[in-house]
Amino acid sequence: MKISSTMQAMVLEEQKQPLVLKTLPVPSPSVQQVLIKIIACGVCRTDLHITDGELIHPKLPLIIGHEIVGVVVKKGNNVSRLNEGDIVGVPWLGYTCGKCKYCLQGKENLCNNALFTGYTIDGGYAEYTVAYDQYCFPLNKMYANASGAPLLCAGLIGYRSYSMIDDTAENIGIYGFGAAAHLITQAAIYQHKKIYAFTRDGDVTAQQFALSLGAAWAGDSTTSSPVKLDAAIIFAPVGSLVPKALQDVDKGGKVVCGGIHMSDIPSFKYDILWEERSIQSVANLTRKDGDEFLKLAADANIKTETKLFQLQEANEALQELREGKFSGAAVLVMP
Repeated sequence: MKISSTMQAMVLEEQKQPLVLKTLPVPSPSVQQVLIKIIACGVCRTDLHITDGELIHPKLPLIIGHEIVGVVVKKGNNVSRLNEGDIVGVPWLGYTCGKCKYCLQGKENLCNNALFTGYTIDGGYAEYTVAYDQYCFPLNKMYANASGAPLLCAGLIGYRSYSMIDDTAENIGIYGFGAAAHLITQAAIYQHKKIYAFTRDGDVTAQQFALSLGAAWAGDSTTSSPVKLDAAIIFAPVGSLVPKALQDVDKGGKVVCGGIHMSDIPSFKYDILWEERSIQSVANLTRKDGDEFLKLAADANIKTETKLFQLQEANEALQELREGKFSGAAVLVMP
């Protein structure tokens, strides 16, 4: 495949400002990296947190985006596990040191020296990117296109959140029914779980979408659950949903907070936490999560609901995500 010398990219030059379309040199891979020609890149809520200044200290200027599907077009001298022509996915976790106490404990998601795609290293709102080969996932052919992009964060973080729940849980509440929720709902139903979907108040479209995927019930997030839940996952970045979910879960139930950013959690009475209910946050992902989820996605034939945008429409995609104007996930497709 012919490699261009320059590329188009949407660049964040300053937080709280729109992305800027720029022409940049195509990056060169280091000895342990691959150069990837990008097919598509998902638009994630974390991208909003970065652009809106809610996640501080990004690399600037920065190419955001960490749900990348692309084809390897060049590899560094020390790369052996990937070859030119391979279709790969690139997730949020872009590099870990392998030496800190967390890496040595098998908790690379907490690595003290981690680098993150589209945050501390350039990501996928561009025609090309480089990535460390050990942090790329070979993709099933069915996901070698725009439909595969949401799996690389919405799917992976959703799966890590879901895996925090005890295997015996049957009734699971999901609060915030967007990109992650629509993927994990399919995985959970494949594993014979019952999903109760809580959406923004009055968001009938999202509720109907959840029901169409097989959810047992869907309603407003302010509505009490029709059954006592064994566990709950909160994908919406709304702190007030934590005490609400605690009220909805049964004794011994767990509330998992799946987002990287959330508004402040209001105070609540101890009695809704009592009886061994618990709250669990989720930070990043591990490569093991990726391997497990991508296999599950193929086995369960998980479908992604996507709205496609051209690269130069990235600001419009972010704004529509901010306003909740679509179901499923937004994805940028490259020229």
